[in-house]
Amino acid sequence: MDRSAQGGKAFGLLKTQQEEKLESINQIFLSDPKYADEEDLGLKLDSFKNKYMEFDLNDQGEIDMMGLKRMLEKLGVAKTHLELKKMMSEVVGGTSRDTINYTDFLSMMLGKRNAILRIILMFEDMGKEQETKEPGPPPRKTFSDLP
Repeated sequence: MDRSAQGGKAFGLLKTQQEEKLESINQIFLSDPKYADEEDLGLKLDSFKNKYMEFDLNDQGEIDMMGLKRMLEKLGVAKTHLELKKMMSEVVGGTSRDTINYTDFLSMMLGKRNAILRIILMFEDMGKEQETKEPGPPPRKTFSDLP
């Protein structure tokens, strides 16, 4: 990374590097025969990459407890600390790690197990698909439009 970059430029460079790293992991999953029968795998991986980058608060390539908490609060599903720990251990496979790396995240989202976090994220995606917003400003309202 360029040492002279500061502020927004440094953040942009950091996000670009993170996106390149996650894209290389996506390529590994695309070439993995285990996921060959998954339909629209490329689109799903891009969607998962964007979602992961949104909640990676420390930009270290891992979602920690606070990132998971923020993710669930943003989705309107606030959880207690113990529930977050249980979700975390479910995703990382019972290891003593307290962060979710991108490979664990993809394995959870593409895997056959129904992790609680996966179900929550899938429902959030379904809700976004139904919301269609017209581009531009909203139409003008008149008194006859009022109930």
